[in-house]
Amino acid sequence: MALKEKLMDDLKMAMKDKDITRKNTVQMVRSAILQFEKDNLCELDDDGILDVIAKELKKRRDVLPEYEKSGRDDLIEVLNKEIETLLAYLPKQLTKEELEVIVKDAIAEVGATSMKDMGKIMAAVMPKTRGRADGKMINQIVKESLS
Repeated sequence: MALKEKLMDDLKMAMKDKDITRKNTVQMVRSAILQFEKDNLCELDDDGILDVIAKELKKRRDVLPEYEKSGRDDLIEVLNKEIETLLAYLPKQLTKEELEVIVKDAIAEVGATSMKDMGKIMAAVMPKTRGRADGKMINQIVKESLS
């Protein structure tokens, strides 16, 4: 089943179950996909849809610390449910240990020795981890490995 069809089916199920957070999250993803397609005059395949979902997930993860600082437990609960819903569409996320192995292989492959080579390493790692890891975490692991 194509990812667009799965999103539509999940939207219908969320509406039947009266799961407002899940319904809103799926609608938001479908809206982001439609907006991307209109802006770029193209039809997204499953990989493109996964990229959109990953971007939406990143937005939510980036705002979570702000909600925690302000003590908004109600919003944190909703945000965690949105994150959980989005993660269900993405491939299994890589663990930190798995990412460290991929980063070390990329460092050896590129022959990196200093922070100046960070761009080369990131260019080698990102295609291998597409949709399965957060770029911020990869960046952190690369910095730790080079220092």
